[in-house]
Amino acid sequence: MTEQGPAGAKPHRPQVNAETVRRIERASGALGTAAIAAMDKRLPWFRNMSAENRSWLGLVAQAGVAAFLDWIRHPERNRPAVTEVFGTAPRELARAVSLQHAVEMVRVIIDAVEAQVDELAAPGNEAELREAVLTYAREIAFSAAQVYARTAEARGAWDARLEALVVDSLVRGETEDSLPSWASALNWSSSPVTVVVGTIGDEGEGEHKGYTASSAEPHIEELRTQARRARLDLLAGVQGNRLILVVGGIDDPIAAAERFAGRFGPGPVIAGPLVRDLRSASVSARAALAALRAAPAWPEAPRPSGADDLLPERALDGDPDARAVLISDVYEPLVGGGHALLDTLMTYLEQGSSLEATARLLFVHPNTVRYRLRRVAELTDYTPSAGRDGFTLWVAIALGRLAAKHG
Repeated sequence: MTEQGPAGAKPHRPQVNAETVRRIERASGALGTAAIAAMDKRLPWFRNMSAENRSWLGLVAQAGVAAFLDWIRHPERNRPAVTEVFGTAPRELARAVSLQHAVEMVRVIIDAVEAQVDELAAPGNEAELREAVLTYAREIAFSAAQVYARTAEARGAWDARLEALVVDSLVRGETEDSLPSWASALNWSSSPVTVVVGTIGDEGEGEHKGYTASSAEPHIEELRTQARRARLDLLAGVQGNRLILVVGGIDDPIAAAERFAGRFGPGPVIAGPLVRDLRSASVSARAALAALRAAPAWPEAPRPSGADDLLPERALDGDPDARAVLISDVYEPLVGGGHALLDTLMTYLEQGSSLEATARLLFVHPNTVRYRLRRVAELTDYTPSAGRDGFTLWVAIALGRLAAKHG
């Protein structure tokens, strides 16, 4: 910061006489050229940039010299007009040039000017010009830091709004044509994708507390940090008391949910099915949210659970996707296996999973019942003797029979 005089006084700044100003005016073009040449020689990152970005930074260098000249012309100004320097280049360039690089560039430009102080200054004014150059360098560096800080803050706020928009679109099932470009702006590149949902905050508190993306931002930033460490893409959103995570770059939905489960509030944590890319993530989100709504029907469910683990509860809760899956993947294969197969399964379930009772009622050998039950497991991937699997099979058969009756 500049030194302050008495209260209310303006910061001290060196005075440059008119003859020195005229000399710098005549040499400004050469100074800009010298600054660009110095950048090319001393800054490897500048040499490695595209021709277009190098051209823009050349204009920034020339603007830096011009801003210095304008500043010493007007001694009443306390600070140089930094926007005249960095406002020369397009906004996209800020992403290619870090604050550290910007400060290095300012240093090189100032060095190019300072190297010619003896030639530029009027006789006897060398010390004043050198002081002015050093003061300008300090002020322009501080101002650059402020510009980058404001840009980062605005960028962060914009990214947060865009992230919330993407998550909201996926939750509502509205796959916008602009979704890929939104994702690219958020540096999303990973696939496959799963959506993990649960609550945020203390149990029973979320609905009343009124969580928003902004109030939950510190919590979400911790999730982003955790995802970066695991080299995963992550989009996060808060809706009411629900925390919704879109996770990219992992092959196992349950593994993804386990990684972040500790960041959720009490209650179930549900992982939606794996989908191929972000555009398909609305399918995973719909299944995960349906399972979260139906989860109270299975209080003993593991944490986390897969959305498909709650297919029967989802179907009973009115989820059409779950009903369709149970009918197509369970009921219809059983019907295709023959009447005896379906009849044996229902008898077995109604008799409390007793092989002997089922065999007696059907007038067959227990080994025949065993064979048919093995066939059920092969066709549906559900084992009738397992409690949850038996429940799922029963619900699927009931749904299939209702659909057949009303179809």
